[in-house]
Amino acid sequence: MAAQVDALSNAGPVSRELYKELLTALKPIGSFRTEVKKTSIHLVRKSAFAGVHPRKAHLLLTVKADQPIRSPRIAKSEQISKNRWHLEIKIAEAGDINAELLKWLRTAYDLCA
Repeated sequence: MAAQVDALSNAGPVSRELYKELLTALKPIGSFRTEVKKTSIHLVRKSAFAGVHPRKAHLLLTVKADQPIRSPRIAKSEQISKNRWHLEIKIAEAGDINAELLKWLRTAYDLCA
């Protein structure tokens, strides 16, 4: 039987380390669970507040928002319903997991209460 392939098994060592650092940085916001999928990992409170898409040397992070956010860090902003946006942010180094990003994630976490 073939080994199960998921988002982390396909990730490069850099993105696996960034993922660990992201989870550590998120601990103070409250409890959540991770759902490892084939190509992504959902960070879930009552619903998913973020999606992590590991690549070889970085992470693509999709964060739920209740309004568009203007920032050069946001690679893509997509309105998915009347009051929901998905913001895509590239995390290429540990310094990208900073207060600004954690504020966006905290807001997303609160939206999923």
